[in-house]
Amino acid sequence: MIDQELLNILACPETKQDLELASTELIEKINSLIEKGSLTNRGGQKLEQKIEGGLIQKTDRKYLYPIREDIPIMLVEESIAVDSI
Repeated sequence: MIDQELLNILACPETKQDLELASTELIEKINSLIEKGSLTNRGGQKLEQKIEGGLIQKTDRKYLYPIREDIPIMLVEESIAVDSI
């Protein structure tokens, strides 16, 4: 998945908080909502492709940055509001 060295240097591009890998349970919930067609990202786009994993803010845990093909998508508009799950 994500190399620990990379994870140690990545930060939320909006708040600069440290990030950690999201739990398997959260990823499963997100993928279930994506499959149902009922989840959008912060940019307002409906998500259609399941995610492999995610990086979530350590401190407030408000936003998750998806991981696709082992690449974290670190764009604010691509993040997913966790409180909507």
